[in-house]
Amino acid sequence: MKLTKFGHSCIRLEKDSGVLVFDPGTESDVEAALSGATAILITHEHADHFDAERVLPFLESNENLEIYAPPSVAASIHESASEQVSERVRVPHVGEPFEVAGFNIQVFGGQHALIHPLLPVVANYGYLVDGDVFHPGDSFTVPETVAQSQLKVLLVPFQAPWSKTSEVIDFVISVRPARALPIHDAMVNDRGRGVIEKHLKMISSRFGTSYEALENGVTLDLA
Repeated sequence: MKLTKFGHSCIRLEKDSGVLVFDPGTESDVEAALSGATAILITHEHADHFDAERVLPFLESNENLEIYAPPSVAASIHESASEQVSERVRVPHVGEPFEVAGFNIQVFGGQHALIHPLLPVVANYGYLVDGDVFHPGDSFTVPETVAQSQLKVLLVPFQAPWSKTSEVIDFVISVRPARALPIHDAMVNDRGRGVIEKHLKMISSRFGTSYEALENGVTLDLA
């Protein structure tokens, strides 16, 4: 399996002829990420994870491209897209694994992390791919299956209006993956990144996790 980051929380996974793209949003290189994609998986409705204006044209022009998303995202696509696109919208459910493009997907969580009590909470899905790679969306959901074997890769929400660095570190400790890679980092500058990464690297290593920086456009071989 190969992994490439295309900005913020947009991750592309490739295996054999299958290509999955997670969260192509407003802070992402959507066009590069979706080139040749087989399926799109959306964690939640916020624009930095789902840029409808740029994603829908790909769905319209590629009759084989499917999209998996929470009900609110699916409903918005049904309202604005053509019938032939609507037929390729899938709503997965927590606890019901599914297969797409040669990948096995499990869905976890259900709720976006709280930003503030005065702001509404939206649905959020975390996706576990082949039991090896976990994309939590905007949450610190710990998939219960990681207790059975060490997760290869945890995609870690690096900085957000709903989190603090201690919570990011505790999330990595809770999951204890072999590798931790940053997502949700488009809003942090280099000085802030350096401070957070120093703590993540030092503490994660005590619990058997290698935290690694992940540059946009660089492909990692996860084999």
